[in-house]
Amino acid sequence: MATHEISITVNGGARKAQVESRLLLVHLLRESFRLTGTHIGCDTTHCGACTVLLDGQPVKSCTVLAVQADGREVTTVEGLERDGKLHPVQEGFWEKHGLQCGYCTPGMMMTSCALLARTKEPSEQDIREAISGNLCRCTGYVNIVQAIQYAAAKMRER
Repeated sequence: MATHEISITVNGGARKAQVESRLLLVHLLRESFRLTGTHIGCDTTHCGACTVLLDGQPVKSCTVLAVQADGREVTTVEGLERDGKLHPVQEGFWEKHGLQCGYCTPGMMMTSCALLARTKEPSEQDIREAISGNLCRCTGYVNIVQAIQYAAAKMRER
């Protein structure tokens, strides 16, 4: 199997890797870079647990090849915290109890970050549409929506 050397910026840091053409981004992140916050839930894009930001856009990393990320910027849930301070989305999930088992949480957070980067004051409908590709089997979404609303308000204060 042919391998390719790729260069990716992950959570602000330059990374290089030798990868097979068929390696998925989620496996590169989890297995090669040891960033296990990106979860594998379904391998079919249905659950969204593996959502990361690729050049600021949410993508389901279980269906993106690692070679497709060559020369690009990837942000994972580990990259949200800065200088020991939680990102407003992380803070919102904590304050509003936007998780139960937590398996979907990293993907929900990354999708939320992308929404809040483009919409400063999202409506409940905007939030529900944005996270519609991320499944949560525990919460019923009410507290997740409240967590995102909390984060939006916090980000507007900045």
